[in-house]
Amino acid sequence: MKSKASGFTSFLFVLPYLIMFTLFLVFPLIYGIYISFHDWNLISPIHPFVGLENYSAIFISGTPENRVFLNGLKNTAQFVIYSVPLLVIVGLGLAMLVNSLPEKIRGFFRTAYFLPYAISVSVIAVLWLWMLDSNSGLMNQFLNSLGMDSIPWLTRLPFAWISLVIATVWWTIGFNMIIFINALNEVPEDLYEAAEIDGASKWHKFLHITLPTIRPIMIFVIITSTIASFNVYGQPYLMTRGGPGESTEVLLMGIVQQAFQLRQMGSAAAMAMLMALIMIVISVGQFLVTRSGERKEKNNA
Repeated sequence: MKSKASGFTSFLFVLPYLIMFTLFLVFPLIYGIYISFHDWNLISPIHPFVGLENYSAIFISGTPENRVFLNGLKNTAQFVIYSVPLLVIVGLGLAMLVNSLPEKIRGFFRTAYFLPYAISVSVIAVLWLWMLDSNSGLMNQFLNSLGMDSIPWLTRLPFAWISLVIATVWWTIGFNMIIFINALNEVPEDLYEAAEIDGASKWHKFLHITLPTIRPIMIFVIITSTIASFNVYGQPYLMTRGGPGESTEVLLMGIVQQAFQLRQMGSAAAMAMLMALIMIVISVGQFLVTRSGERKEKNNA
């Protein structure tokens, strides 16, 4: 009886999360899949079943759905390639830098670097718009004071991508830094002491002790950073509006446009499902590749 009562008590603790998880994740996912199999126009009360037509339209060359999806996917992939390595490398670098500081000031810098992560994307966008404005932005004023020409940060390539990546890294790097700090604190000190006795340099200690020890956390950071970058929307929407032209119009912007401007919820839902599938495949692939590398290292050792 006690075990049953204990199990029921545990279930009650989990129940609020289970309800929220079902309402805000499971149900929208199932409903989105259902919509993707229908010709779902927002202004029409009739939504006929069309099977896989919404999906096939995405892969048929020359269709509006194909153009929107491929352009958005290409731009999203560019953002992922540009941002994820920086989010991982700079996050780890900051974590090591903060960990090397004296104990008295370490907490201040941890808070200072993490603080932007607590700000909403709209505030971040306004802040960087003010700094990168082509005419009166702080960055161009500084360049002009040095006798240099103004840079069209948000209206010309490659500066538009550079601006989006810088703003994103500044905004979100604090989260990765905190994760890496916790991982670095779990590395046994006796390993460093043994390496010190053997005359290992800082680089060798980092390469052969730090990296292998924090590898599971590294995998987590890479996967979460990839997923977050794939879901980018607010920065390009608010800062560049997808410009110049459609060169920074990411996939989520195309999906939103398809759903709420063109009112084609069926094709938008199909694009969203394919985007989710791509993220799952990439995340699983990253995990498997990293794990296989770890196994090879263990076998060689």
